[in-house]
Amino acid sequence: MFFISTNNAEIIILFLPWIKYLERDGLKRCWYGNFHKFLRKLYIIFMLKNSMEKSYGLKEGILIIERDLTELDYFVRDFLQVLKNHSDYLIVSGFVSISTGRTRATEDVDILVPVPDKEKFKELFDDLIKNNFWCYQGENFGEVYLYVEDMQSIRFARKDQMFPNMEIIFINESKKAKYYEFTHPLKIKIKDFEFKIPPLEFEILYKEIILAGKKDIEDAGHLRNLFKEILSKDRFEEYEKVIIDELNSYKTK
Repeated sequence: MFFISTNNAEIIILFLPWIKYLERDGLKRCWYGNFHKFLRKLYIIFMLKNSMEKSYGLKEGILIIERDLTELDYFVRDFLQVLKNHSDYLIVSGFVSISTGRTRATEDVDILVPVPDKEKFKELFDDLIKNNFWCYQGENFGEVYLYVEDMQSIRFARKDQMFPNMEIIFINESKKAKYYEFTHPLKIKIKDFEFKIPPLEFEILYKEIILAGKKDIEDAGHLRNLFKEILSKDRFEEYEKVIIDELNSYKTK
């Protein structure tokens, strides 16, 4: 048997060689080599299953998702509370599907941020450290900024933890598709947590055409099915042109 407790998002595990866990539909046996990683994912899935009601609404252009907040939501919200004091942003990829009800685990949350100058990045970096986040790429802003000016992604997590983490993807106008979605945000709200994501049609197409992995196709299918009543054919056509242009640019490099 095992016990899961969440103190500062840490999972404490006591286990026997064979792990038994109880779900609503019955008792199952499970053996997994990497217990810590498995149980962390299991916990996130459990939280989502128990908090999600697949219902939504649109109010004044804001997509309202009716469910309770999860530990992953609180992590993202805490990070955004710091980031928004220094920069605009757009949350993309897996968390978009998860936040709208897709039941799957993730260890990172992708977020687009305009590439900052050195002074602005120092202010952001110092504020994140002050608020108990740490950066995978280094302990001082100078060494980390080398990644930033080279347009490489960097990651932040809560102090003394590895997961979940925020992957900051830096963009400018040269990243045409990413910059396009960044400048056409959709606001989404869960309880009192409001944040920005790409237009649903853009997110769907980007996952189907550019990313195209198994999880991405499943994420896109979830979004198509859940929001089929509000998806726009005209927006699909508009966004597909932008995404195809980016795909073609990859092929010519």
